[in-house]
Amino acid sequence: MKTSSYSGFFKLSVEERRNEIAEFSGLTEEEKAIIASADTLDMDKADHMIENVIGRFALPMGVAINFIINGKDVVIPMVTEEPSVVAACSNAAKMARPSGGFTVSSSGNVMIAQIQVLNVNTPFAAKSMILEKKEEIIRICNEKDPVLVNFGGGVKDVEVRVIDTIAGPMVIAHLLVDTLDAMGANAVNTMAEAVAPYIEEITGGSVELRILSNLADHRLVRARATWKKEDIGGEEVVDKMLNAYAFAKADPYRAATHNKGIMNGIIPVVIATGNDTRAIESGAHSYASRDGRYTSLTTWEKDANGDLVGSIEMPMAVGLVGGATKIHPAAQTAVKILGVKTAAELGQIIAAAGLANNMAAMKALATEGIQRGHMSLHARNLANTVGAKGEVLEAIVKQMVSEKKVRLEYAKELFDKHTEK
Repeated sequence: MKTSSYSGFFKLSVEERRNEIAEFSGLTEEEKAIIASADTLDMDKADHMIENVIGRFALPMGVAINFIINGKDVVIPMVTEEPSVVAACSNAAKMARPSGGFTVSSSGNVMIAQIQVLNVNTPFAAKSMILEKKEEIIRICNEKDPVLVNFGGGVKDVEVRVIDTIAGPMVIAHLLVDTLDAMGANAVNTMAEAVAPYIEEITGGSVELRILSNLADHRLVRARATWKKEDIGGEEVVDKMLNAYAFAKADPYRAATHNKGIMNGIIPVVIATGNDTRAIESGAHSYASRDGRYTSLTTWEKDANGDLVGSIEMPMAVGLVGGATKIHPAAQTAVKILGVKTAAELGQIIAAAGLANNMAAMKALATEGIQRGHMSLHARNLANTVGAKGEVLEAIVKQMVSEKKVRLEYAKELFDKHTEK
């Protein structure tokens, strides 16, 4: 497998698929075994990752194929329980290939630590006091992580806001910390803790919360792609998809589901690489509300040729250093499959996966409806649940879909009839 484009990949056996990905990514036999085994995470490692461990929990890992990202073929590992997500992502990427695939970029790796200052009589004067001492604040913070600073990271700037709350005015100082290839929660929280007494001293206020913000709007990723109208069903389909986007942009009820479709592509890659799904979700949805109303994370347009152009911009606080990424063997192998060397590269690929899934969902909604694609996959899951395998499974799936009776009890009825023969 020399490119990420592969015809009939889904028809291969699991072992054949794994061998193709191993060839593409240069996986060793040990790494192939890691992604093949549900016991990759041994009990001792699991017991040290969280509290009160009683076992482990496995989910399927698939790969989204057909991606070209910044001119490079990429295979994207995805861990999810939801049918159709991997196929949809791969299909959207395939339709984007004739236009060169996805172009991605990012704004850097700066995270925000918030320091809440209360009981200040003159909050705007306190804001000035903090900014006047910015260099000393930066020095105190960076002393707490000399390794990060030596590699070019650390606190780069300080911002201060005065906000009105039901508890009165508050002075909120932001430490802008370049965390490089780490997600950075521990680093920024440690710095906020360290500088809090000094901020109390210069403002005369009292510091309470000292914690990072998951609205990482200094750590944005962007992806864009063009889908030629003839590759997605014509200009009428483009127009229908733009109508679907207009609905999501205007209505938060629709935007919630529209953005869920984006996260269908994003979260499986975040899980596969051992990153924090809750941080990504909270950052995404707060960013979608940044103008005071919840709206679409993506933007869709039609160019002069009548082709569909999609783009996405959102926070992406992922890392390659620390956390489960460095503990979980399967996460490390997923990173190798991606071929990324920096957190910025990882975030950019994740954004492309989110844009691809959004495109696939909108196209399905604007044409055949979302259920058609889901129906076959759901039928397959139900047939598998009742114990069907091989030709019997395929026959049950075909009958349920053709009759539009995709229900567990009907799958059981059909399975019983086949086993009686």
